[in-house]
Amino acid sequence: FGVALAKQNDCAAGPGTTCAGTSKVDYQGNAWKLVPAGTCTTMELPDGRMGSLEALDRDLPQG
Repeated sequence: FGVALAKQNDCAAGPGTTCAGTSKVDYQGNAWKLVPAGTCTTMELPDGRMGSLEALDRDLPQG
């Protein structure tokens, strides 16, 4: 995961979120957004990071 902007995730995005639009930070590692097939892992994010087909332990909200 890690490809959705803050408040633009689809459905629940892991701990601390309940449904669509509840992610707190850009590229939150446990937040996902439906994108065309094959683009999640090739989508280049800031700092050269990439999206993932699984939840990531990065860019998680603090507190």
